[in-house]
Amino acid sequence: MISQLPRWVWAGAGGLAFLAGIVNAVGLLGFNHQAITHLTGTTSMLAAAAASGDVRQFLHLAAIIGSFLAGTALSGFLIQDSTLQLSHRYSVALVLESALLGAAVPLLDHHSAYGLYAASCACGLQNAMVSTYSGAVIRTTHLSGMFTDLGIFLGHALRGLPVDPRRQRLCFIIIAGFFAGGVVGTIAFHHLGGATLYLPSGLAAATALACAASHRYHPPSTP
Repeated sequence: MISQLPRWVWAGAGGLAFLAGIVNAVGLLGFNHQAITHLTGTTSMLAAAAASGDVRQFLHLAAIIGSFLAGTALSGFLIQDSTLQLSHRYSVALVLESALLGAAVPLLDHHSAYGLYAASCACGLQNAMVSTYSGAVIRTTHLSGMFTDLGIFLGHALRGLPVDPRRQRLCFIIIAGFFAGGVVGTIAFHHLGGATLYLPSGLAAATALACAASHRYHPPSTP
């Protein structure tokens, strides 16, 4: 439940949403104007490419989706647990995310679609990595669920029903983090281009170090 979320989960959710906001801004502003952190629009574009018989675009969009899926599969292979608990596995996952984002930079600078695939894989890895904690769904690379929850809370409030303020706060933190990342990513892109992805790559690496340090000095208690 949300009431059981420790402080590090709140900070991590906001920080990773900020990271994703930067990545998506770079994708949208880059040579292919491609959303990276979520797949709804990409799937619609895939359907449009299929309907129009555009094989090249179809294969490109399928690769974006497949890369995201590969990232989620990698997360499932590494982390295995269905509940979020600090361990060295999260540090490994974050290091891999950092490496994927860093590897995307030279590829994007050369207008290679493989840069988009690397970034999409990184986002899939991140999204799966922090999917759940104690039954609370947490998504940091897209906002549809967060805005949906806020709308439900508003409807409940209008009916006089109880609203979970902690879940509201989590939604606002993730939305604000993603938005702020988009602002920073846009400003940085105009100066750095694809090298802007070094910012979220560094952030992922720093988070990995913080996760490793926290696990080392505060290991989970054994029953």
